[in-house]
Amino acid sequence: MAALSDLRQAAERGDAVAQLSLGLRSQDRTEAASWFLKSAEQGNSEAQTLLGMSYREGNGVTQNYSDAAKWFRKAADQGYADAETQLGFMYERGQGVPQDPTEAVQWFRQAAMQGDAIAQTKLAMAYFQGRGTPQSYAEGSQWVRKAAEQGYSPAQLMLATQYLLGGRGLPQDNTLAATWFRKSAEQGDPDSQWHLGLLYASGQGVPQDNALAANWFRKAAEQGSPIGQSKLGAAYYLGQGVPQDYVLAYMWINLSTAASNGNDREEAVKLRDIVSRHLTPQQLAEGQRMAREWTPSKPK
Repeated sequence: MAALSDLRQAAERGDAVAQLSLGLRSQDRTEAASWFLKSAEQGNSEAQTLLGMSYREGNGVTQNYSDAAKWFRKAADQGYADAETQLGFMYERGQGVPQDPTEAVQWFRQAAMQGDAIAQTKLAMAYFQGRGTPQSYAEGSQWVRKAAEQGYSPAQLMLATQYLLGGRGLPQDNTLAATWFRKSAEQGDPDSQWHLGLLYASGQGVPQDNALAANWFRKAAEQGSPIGQSKLGAAYYLGQGVPQDYVLAYMWINLSTAASNGNDREEAVKLRDIVSRHLTPQQLAEGQRMAREWTPSKPK
């Protein structure tokens, strides 16, 4: 308590670092934004970035994209990587500044060169798409790898998908695909989890193992992934990697139909109809009840 009191006194005396710290500690978004402003006005780049985020999201202040961009720029002009990334997003989306893919790439590049994994991934996507910069799969692959090697899950998923499909300048390699899917899956990414499950189910890049496949399908399914739910339901229907259970199969596939669209939904509906033929009216009602009462869990 004494430490907090000392911190507040320092903040009230005008200490920019103390003001930033109070803003970070505050549970009141309005109070937090007020402290960020005091610190930002003294040139603290982290406070400027956080204030920019507050304006962009409307947290503790009235949402204002122009003010958000202004504060991001102040921090970015000091070379603060997170602000450079955020300003890149503003130019990419045309929020508070004119939409300008080339300008967005310039800011992403500056942050990426400082090691910001999000900026590295955005720069990779720009190279892959040829948006704001000439298309280059080699450059894109280089930047996505840098981000993936830092442990950034979306970049790991992107790199794994490149190896799985053999695209964007990389050879098809199921073993490397499995390696990168696993790194992302272990951080809780549901798309990586069900992809890894498919590799275990088919024995591509990893030893074939239905139990491990079902385990990864379950992790994705429990987070609400419709593909994970469909695959887990199919595993219960076939008894592959889990004990055969038509009620659980119906529950997971029914959940998938509610969250899917397009061809994925059509396939899930077909599978649900097949499973339902194995159920008594009581079992069908139980499966429907379980689906209604199900709630997603946090990443595992």
